[in-house]
Amino acid sequence: GRRVSREPCEQTQAVTSYSDKGTQVTVEIHPKDTTPQLFKKLSFGKGPRRLPGLKGQDNKGFQRTEAPRPPGGKDLHAYPWDKSSLKSMPVDLQQFEKLDAYALKVNVKNSVEELVKALLKQARTDLEKVRAIWMWICHHIEYDVVGYHNKSQLSSKPIDVLQTGKSICEGYAGLFEQMCSIAGIQCMKLSGYSKGYGYKMGQTFTGDSDHTWNAVYLDGRWHLLDSTWGSGAVDDSFTKFTFRYNEFYFLTHPALFINNHFPDNSNWQLLKPTLTLKDFENNMLHNSNFYALGLLTARPETAVIQTVNGKASVSVDCRSATLFTFKLKGTDEHGLMTLKKHGMKLDIYPQKTGSHKLQIFAKPSKASEEVYKCVLEYVIECKSVDKAMRFPKDLHQPVGPSWFTERQGFLRPSHPDPIIHTNDGRCSVTFTLGKDISVLASLHSDNSSLTEDMRRRHIMQIHRRNQIELKIHLPHAGNFVLKIYAKKKSDPGNYDYIFNYLITCLNTEVKWPAFPQSYSKWAEDYEILEPLSGLLPANRNVQFKLKMHGIAKVLVQAENTYPLTQSRGYWEGTCNTSGCREVFVMVHENANHSFYSHVLKYEVETQ
Repeated sequence: GRRVSREPCEQTQAVTSYSDKGTQVTVEIHPKDTTPQLFKKLSFGKGPRRLPGLKGQDNKGFQRTEAPRPPGGKDLHAYPWDKSSLKSMPVDLQQFEKLDAYALKVNVKNSVEELVKALLKQARTDLEKVRAIWMWICHHIEYDVVGYHNKSQLSSKPIDVLQTGKSICEGYAGLFEQMCSIAGIQCMKLSGYSKGYGYKMGQTFTGDSDHTWNAVYLDGRWHLLDSTWGSGAVDDSFTKFTFRYNEFYFLTHPALFINNHFPDNSNWQLLKPTLTLKDFENNMLHNSNFYALGLLTARPETAVIQTVNGKASVSVDCRSATLFTFKLKGTDEHGLMTLKKHGMKLDIYPQKTGSHKLQIFAKPSKASEEVYKCVLEYVIECKSVDKAMRFPKDLHQPVGPSWFTERQGFLRPSHPDPIIHTNDGRCSVTFTLGKDISVLASLHSDNSSLTEDMRRRHIMQIHRRNQIELKIHLPHAGNFVLKIYAKKKSDPGNYDYIFNYLITCLNTEVKWPAFPQSYSKWAEDYEILEPLSGLLPANRNVQFKLKMHGIAKVLVQAENTYPLTQSRGYWEGTCNTSGCREVFVMVHENANHSFYSHVLKYEVETQ
């Protein structure tokens, strides 16, 4: 296969993705007039080549470019990547803004020499010359999807590429090489294997090379670039090319370039140590989105992951807070993703054996647009299924608290982990609220048909100054989602979803009733000490103890009415449940008024 850039997959918050390798397609043509080769190669027409007869020119006049020297010790970069820079030399993109804008506007098609002459008017240094050539090619030459399919209509000669405005990788690299030569810059055309369009994870590479790119000599060192992949991408069907400039492939750090470019001659990896073809085949493909978003490393580093007891784990490290999501065979149901301060962790539990494609998407935390870009792809090989890790369909990724929930005002969580295990069906989650927010919480399960009201009534909120406690009583055993919503108190609008936990309970004896129903007059900082159960026993005396303030009187209304007495901030008393189906707690806010407000409602068990 020949390699071109492929449409990068993106997805909206709803995460309907279309596929991507973030990669690129290129093609190699074997010209008849092959020039002498700098290195001995067994294959014909491959490897670095130079055009010896071309005149070099800089702004002082013409000069002949000396024969390029082969890469040596001072060109080499350490492998693996040291996480320092995406480029192989310091580049200030802001300083290029004027030059870039100028290069884009140059419109010369009659000769390569005239084009270079026009571009160099604004370029002083060798780096600026290379930049002007790079920007012009990336924005004016499109990938020739028709010529790729029909080689008879294809020419990779620089003048033909210039005049038609289209080519395949061989033509991009050839034009780049000739323009550099005219500009007096040493430039090589390199061939090799690439992980571009049509690449399948874990595949092996044999036969002829499938891609061509360039090396340029700047500041006494060789540097790598790929103008084919810098220019844009083709769609999945390989019928349409879209210009989409990609800065990543300009002077890419060799330890990153090797991720998807494997040169025929290993010296042109510009790495110490060099990688073998086997290393290249096995290594995880990190596309340009991965590094452009500030991601640093991903584990595991191999493209194919075997599950252990039905589980596979992936983690990503990044420089700054980043949002992630994932798809396993097109859905995010069978995993548990947690956001970390500098990355994320994902545990995958496929519910079928066999091979599964896992895609991981990311976007900057401050990105206003809701588009996640595909940054990684794995193949999960699943030999056995862990049925116990079947997640409720309402579970939303990521799970558990994180830097994101802190930003929303939920600080110091009592449970930093995404899963809460309870044996008796009860648990309690506390936070410090860093903002003046109202909180709403609800409980969801695939196995219960709880009404919306009952989903909320199995959770009781207790507020103590800026602390909130969510007391949870599960209606039965199983896996539940605790969803937490919030809004500013001053905001009349709806509650926004913030995050969720997974609560698990294996004890089949568990059967907690809901908490009592509260009405609007029940203030946020009131508290029920007893009875906590919303279902009271019949024909019993029931002890009440409530923490309330600013109230003149409290009554409990059953068959009869029972006043509660105030003592040290608590209202206490007893009520008998005989002869009634419901029990109400009512408050008298003003001693001079005869009006009572309902604040709580309890059900009474039927006999």
